[in-house]
Amino acid sequence: MKKKRILLKVGSNTLTKETDNISRGKIEDIASQIAQLQDRYEFIIVSSGAIAVAKQFVKLESQREELFVKQALASIGQPHLIRIYQEIFREYGLLSSQCLLSYSDFEKKESKTNIVNTINVLVNNNYIPIINENDTVATDEIKFGDNDKLGALTASLLGVDLFIIATNTNGIYTKASFENNTPETISEVVDFDALKAEVVNSKSTHGSGGMASKVEAAALAKNSKIETWIVNGLEDHFIINAMENKVAFTKIKA
Repeated sequence: MKKKRILLKVGSNTLTKETDNISRGKIEDIASQIAQLQDRYEFIIVSSGAIAVAKQFVKLESQREELFVKQALASIGQPHLIRIYQEIFREYGLLSSQCLLSYSDFEKKESKTNIVNTINVLVNNNYIPIINENDTVATDEIKFGDNDKLGALTASLLGVDLFIIATNTNGIYTKASFENNTPETISEVVDFDALKAEVVNSKSTHGSGGMASKVEAAALAKNSKIETWIVNGLEDHFIINAMENKVAFTKIKA
């Protein structure tokens, strides 16, 4: 049986459980679910969190603009982030690897071919690629939005079966319910233009995204005929619970 391929995008807010520290428990939750699902699914992860990890260790002094400080923090945090993933995944019998990509890689034919070939070799050998933007040379993730776009571009390039965005809400809420403080999840989206009218753009605390960047990412995936799920990654077992329809989340049809 051919396994279905899932690209899971995990933002900083999910990885820190909205605190100032990376949550090992959250990474354990992700590892535990992948271990349970690995007979039927293969996973590729796009993970933010390098800057959040670095902030736990260091406070950089600099007269330079904030962007350079963030890039330096990303450089310090990235090896720590991958080490945490590798340690925890190993406990669950999972192998992992690091892939750093830049948006310019998606613009060159040769780079795109290389990304696909490398990731296919990793996945076929049971390694879970953990992808982040190469923040020390690129600035788009820091500027653009918590790796949502990077996740969508990677999902599209690899032609995955499902794109899951883990965030800190139960999917996308209707605008009226959000404004009334009675959040109500839009469970299924077929009309994409109608969805755009519902989106309230609020930035997340650690991440640079917000719901608008997730909708843009879903639009990119939709163009490649990939279904997107926007799921509350703060909850335990969020992937399995969404698959079993035990939680409220937003499904954006391909």
